[in-house]
Amino acid sequence: MGIQVDVRSSGVESAYIAAPFDVAKAELEKEGYHIISNPQNAQLRIAQGKDSFVSRNGNLLREGILYLPGKESRLVRNSPILNSAGKATQEHREKREFYVTWEEAEEFLKDSIGFPRKNIEIPTKRLGDEELTIFAIGGGDSGKAGQYGDFLFDAGIEQLPIYALDSRYVDQQSKPFARQLWFRNLGQWSDIYVDGRNLYSDWRVRGMRSVSA
Repeated sequence: MGIQVDVRSSGVESAYIAAPFDVAKAELEKEGYHIISNPQNAQLRIAQGKDSFVSRNGNLLREGILYLPGKESRLVRNSPILNSAGKATQEHREKREFYVTWEEAEEFLKDSIGFPRKNIEIPTKRLGDEELTIFAIGGGDSGKAGQYGDFLFDAGIEQLPIYALDSRYVDQQSKPFARQLWFRNLGQWSDIYVDGRNLYSDWRVRGMRSVSA
């Protein structure tokens, strides 16, 4: 399955591809797309509506979680996996984590926010009030986070689940490791969770690019 363009609007085009992450990223970038961010994905859903393909189907995002043994996990704006897609995909294929050094982790932590060490739920009416969702979904804009919360609430979704790895597993690791974020569809509460170490599978990866009018 090749690249599927499903959104064409004023100045923006979005497309997706179902393929191993390294292949999908390379194919999208070859056509001028960048991997979509969580804030972009949320705004795209609002613009296209709850019954659109982008709302009814989840996809991987450019954000990731850095799991830090013995420390607070962090949601990072740009996942380390983006810089090493081939290596990360192969590590997952061989049932291993994608590890980074503590020094490498520090660079990505410069644009990050604390991520829970256990599963939580945030009321959709509070997405514009919580630091995590303002960062992740609003891109730092509480108004945009709140707008997406209203969008979910109007679609009948009152809670936004956020799933984390078991903290005991994280603390057993010797080095930090990264997981890519998945933005699930509205039919499954639009939750946010890590990819389950499945980058080698044919998961959807979505991209965006600017286009002339």
